[in-house]
Amino acid sequence: MGKHRGDLFVVSAPSGAGKTTLCRKLISILPDITHSVSYTTRAPRPGEVSDRDYSFISETDFRRMADEGQFAEWAEVHGNLYGTSKSRLDDMLEKGMDIILDVDVQGARQLRESLQDGVYVFVLPPSMEALAERLRSRMSDSPGEIKRRLEKAGNEIQDYVHYNYVIVNNIFEEALKELEAVVIARRLDSGRVDPGWVKRNFRKQEEG
Repeated sequence: MGKHRGDLFVVSAPSGAGKTTLCRKLISILPDITHSVSYTTRAPRPGEVSDRDYSFISETDFRRMADEGQFAEWAEVHGNLYGTSKSRLDDMLEKGMDIILDVDVQGARQLRESLQDGVYVFVLPPSMEALAERLRSRMSDSPGEIKRRLEKAGNEIQDYVHYNYVIVNNIFEEALKELEAVVIARRLDSGRVDPGWVKRNFRKQEEG
C-alpha cells in the first residue's frame, strides 16, 4: 500500500524466557522483517558468527562508540556490554524494512525515550520455576550465575507494564503465533497507508 518507513519491534524478556529464539523464528517465517545485529563485548558462544549473531568487539571499541553517540541504546548485562547501532537502525527503517530487536529492559527504556512510536513486546516465562529450569537446561551458566539471573529476572519482570503487549512463552508455537499477530496487526494499521497510493488508485474512480 505504498512505500513507508519501516516499524521497530522491541522485544524484552528475562534471560532464559526465549525472546531470541522467538525473534529468530519469526524472521524465518515472516517476510520483510529483519533484525539489527547488536554489538557486544562478550565472547561468541559455540556456533555464533560475528556480524550475523552479534558484532563482537572489544570493550575499548565499544566504549568509544558509546562516547561518540553511535548507539540508539546500550547497556551492561551480566558483566557484558550490548548496544544497538543508530546507523544500522536508520538505514533499514528508511528502506521500509521492519526491524525486530531483542534487548533487555535497560535498552528498551532508552529506546522508548527516543522512539516512542516503536512497538514494545514483553515475553514472560510461565513461572519463575520454569525459568529456573530453562536456565539450568542450557548448561552454559554456573549455579551462581543462574541465581544472579533469576534475581535480576524478578526485578525486570516488573517492567512489563511499560510495554504494549505481553506474551507468555509457555508453548513456543503459540507464543510465536502471538508475536506474529502483533507484527501483522501493526502492518494493517491505517497510519501505514500511503495517502499518495490511495489517491493514485482510488481518486480517479471516485471522480468518475
